[in-house]
Amino acid sequence: MNSRSGLLMICLGLAACQGTNPYVASSKPLPPAPPQAANTFDRSAYPAAPRDYGRYRSWAWLNGRLPPGTAWADSAQVAEAVSNALDQRGLRPLHDNRPADLFVSAELHLETRLRQVRDDYGYYGGGYGGYNRYGSGYGMYNTVPIVRTYQEQVVVVRVDLFDAQSGQPVWSASAETSNRGNQSERADAIREAVEKAMSAYPPS
Repeated sequence: MNSRSGLLMICLGLAACQGTNPYVASSKPLPPAPPQAANTFDRSAYPAAPRDYGRYRSWAWLNGRLPPGTAWADSAQVAEAVSNALDQRGLRPLHDNRPADLFVSAELHLETRLRQVRDDYGYYGGGYGGYNRYGSGYGMYNTVPIVRTYQEQVVVVRVDLFDAQSGQPVWSASAETSNRGNQSERADAIREAVEKAMSAYPPS
């Protein structure tokens, strides 16, 4: 009796599966494009053209102002370091009324960094047990890591380049170097930081 009931339920299930599906797929046609679509160019749908850095040959200070000086270095030191770095990359300063290709701005400031140094100090430990040709007992060598944290002042230089025609920023970079004491060492530190910042110009 149970087997007949089970067979009947299976047959009813198969019959239900063969029935018509009450859900019918339907879709509406897309609306027509507006008339102005044929004459409109969407620039955001295309990647920007690569910038030709080779066309930049000359430069001038942004708004005609030299980089600001600080208590650590004066304006002339920063301006000289930036000018030399630009000159090494084929960019010449303009000293007349002709329009420049690039506007340049630079700034220098001091920042504090936290540094960590890990020192591994060794020690011997162990106990006595047995006898060997080196004498009785045994020993073990192990290390104990010690992490020391200290503060260091660094010199941070930032250089920004702008397209002189459009005013748009075209390149910027910053770099840091260690803070040094006397006047000649400070000049070397500024040149080092500027050279690090300009090392990636022009971008490949």
